[in-house]
Amino acid sequence: MEIEFKTKEEIKHFQEEKLKIALQYLQEHSPFYKRMFSQYNIDIQKIKTLEDLQKIPFTEKKDLQLYNDDFLCVPREKVIDFITTSGTLGDPVSFAMTDNDLDRLAYNEKISFLCTGAKPTDVVQLMTTLDKRFMAGLAYFLGLRSLGAGIVRVGNGIPELQWDTIRRIKPNTIMCVPSFILHIIKYAEEHGIDYRNSSIKRVVCIGENLREQDFSLNLLGQRIKEKWDVELFSTYASTEMATTFAECEYGCGGHHHPELIVCELIDNEGNIVDNGEVGELVVTTLGVEGMPLLRFKTGDLVSFHTEQCKCGRHSMRVSPVVGRANNLLKYKGTTLYPPAIYDALDNAPYVEHYVVEVSLNENGTDEIVIKISINEKSQHLLVNSDYSLLIKDLKDRFRAKIRVAPEIKICNSNDLRAIIFPDISRKPVKFVDKRHSANG
Repeated sequence: MEIEFKTKEEIKHFQEEKLKIALQYLQEHSPFYKRMFSQYNIDIQKIKTLEDLQKIPFTEKKDLQLYNDDFLCVPREKVIDFITTSGTLGDPVSFAMTDNDLDRLAYNEKISFLCTGAKPTDVVQLMTTLDKRFMAGLAYFLGLRSLGAGIVRVGNGIPELQWDTIRRIKPNTIMCVPSFILHIIKYAEEHGIDYRNSSIKRVVCIGENLREQDFSLNLLGQRIKEKWDVELFSTYASTEMATTFAECEYGCGGHHHPELIVCELIDNEGNIVDNGEVGELVVTTLGVEGMPLLRFKTGDLVSFHTEQCKCGRHSMRVSPVVGRANNLLKYKGTTLYPPAIYDALDNAPYVEHYVVEVSLNENGTDEIVIKISINEKSQHLLVNSDYSLLIKDLKDRFRAKIRVAPEIKICNSNDLRAIIFPDISRKPVKFVDKRHSANG
């Protein structure tokens, strides 16, 4: 963790030494990368700087799906934990973690929690699943255990159980998807729970943005803070990276841990983008034993902030995710990403649930249908069950926010909940992309 407070030059030199070790390990143990090095005549001894990484081809999710076993660098009997993540082709990607990988995962989460200001005296309620082949829930548990903090493993959903646990055990921190906070606030309001005076003082959030690109709270973050004056921290991670970028108390981006991962940002042609520009995050994992990755394209669009943070760290910071590279939408001449649509929906007080559905029309261009349900307290706004005024208001909000107004369909709340929170998913499903299935 101390490396984050070193100078940029020291951090770069440190990473280049770690990179040499990682490349040598891949050369000796990875069937996939040994084949890549041979096919492209790559001499890893000539990869001496971070800039030299550009001589190596990218690894993509389709590689993990098509050649999954070839990424494993250890005998199967050394694997302790098996996990999966979803891939762009629809088939899950398996990941295997050794005992050393679990220790690395614990260290990653420990220093990430420390970055948010967590202490051994904290008690943290995990509103995330530890099952369903989910890495994150286990990672949080291991990291908090390493930190020495108290842990309450409640799992996701079930607001009644969440509040019963808060009443009984009095944790000071919860960890969850931020949109779920609004659900437990709603439950508290409906059941007379004085949530504002509960033991909870801080929330560490996963899976959804809380901030705009200038680090101000986005509409979701604002709605939470207006209801509940708790400290909010964003984190960003993925299974493939086995690394977390967590905010410090200044909330100016997720801090990079140089001992765990090398990061690059590329444009659509694979070129490194200028400092401060948005690009696709490419990562090279450091210290992973089971399935390390080299120049892996995450698909996430972010920007880097390299000026020293007010917390004293010199390590780079990652912005909130702008969108997914493969989720780019072109609608009526406007280019946008789903988070821009979410912001408009989150700010509409009458919208309870929503799903953004994208398909191709007969002309082969993007068609967007937004399915929403209306919350109970807004039903009085309807005249003879006529939704036309609400739809008009929402379309006006879209035009003001993203300049275009997609089609809107009013749906049953329970039907939308079933789409957003399916049993097999570990995160809320807000975006349904039918374009790839249409293309076969």
